[in-house]
Amino acid sequence: MTYVKPTFRHPKLARNKIGFAKADYEGAISTLCAGCGHDSISGAIIQACYEMAIEPHKLAKISGIGCSSKTPTYFLGNSHGFNSVHGRMPSVATGANLANKDLIYLGVSGDGDTASIGVGQFCHVLRRNLNMVYVVMNNGCYGLTKGQDSATADVGSISKAGSNNPFEPIDLVGLALELGATFVARSFSGDKTQLVPLIKAAMSHPGFALLDVLSPCVTFNNNVGSTKSYTYIREHLAATATMDFVPEEQEITVDYAEGKSTSVVMHDGSLVQLHKLSPHWDPTNRRSAMERVQQAKQDGEVLTGLLYLDPDSQELHDTLDTVDEPLNTLREAPLIPTAEALDKINESFR
Repeated sequence: MTYVKPTFRHPKLARNKIGFAKADYEGAISTLCAGCGHDSISGAIIQACYEMAIEPHKLAKISGIGCSSKTPTYFLGNSHGFNSVHGRMPSVATGANLANKDLIYLGVSGDGDTASIGVGQFCHVLRRNLNMVYVVMNNGCYGLTKGQDSATADVGSISKAGSNNPFEPIDLVGLALELGATFVARSFSGDKTQLVPLIKAAMSHPGFALLDVLSPCVTFNNNVGSTKSYTYIREHLAATATMDFVPEEQEITVDYAEGKSTSVVMHDGSLVQLHKLSPHWDPTNRRSAMERVQQAKQDGEVLTGLLYLDPDSQELHDTLDTVDEPLNTLREAPLIPTAEALDKINESFR
């Protein structure tokens, strides 16, 4: 087996509007287990970035430790990247973002990296509303250390070894809603139709965007009795709505009745089929989203889709009122205050 990808590209390969082929968003060949849900998430990230025509050098991938945190090697090979310490990815992402806000920050973590050793850092990066996409590849176990239950494993879930998990799980979606996250979504690695638009929407959100993606571990947590297996998740999926993402362009309007469907022509000529839900689901209502998440948990459902979105999100740079120019590009002159400026500052403290 070879781990070297061919560099040849067919001259008629489809390209996006900035001239990149989909292959330009790929990385090294994955060394994860065959069938791992994490590889499907990597594929969805590749697809989303290709469709959004993101320049690879304008995106930074940051991860911690775990199977999930290996995946940035397998996508966007021409982007910036930093593999940090276990559970400390949010600190590195915060420092990088404050230094250079012009990059798109994509954090990749796992249920152990986020819900166990990194849960404190997760809470604080969330409450600060750092402008980043935070993807949790959630498989309910520690795949790198032979499949022990993680903090997101459900009560009663059966491990491959046959043990029954007796502890309540940490629900990252519920925690995010409680702590004031401005974008909260959950998806399934096997549902690319839903996952790709959610990634695109998360990358367009001005603030912290959580994507909790259920990603079955085919080696240690895909057995009968596991609530994170492919079979269980597919049998218990409940979506909030059909997902699609429309980038900012001249407004397209449409008017049709609730419960009905219609087709809309997009700016690129493609057709989007719309179906209007009942008025009872409002993704901008935090309380409603929290109640629906709890109801799904009680009913044994795996609720997926965009659960909550704050349309008035104010990201960390807005809160701190930083200058427009990225801090890492500032030179000596604007950083040294004049005597008059210092006098004004000192006077404000008297």
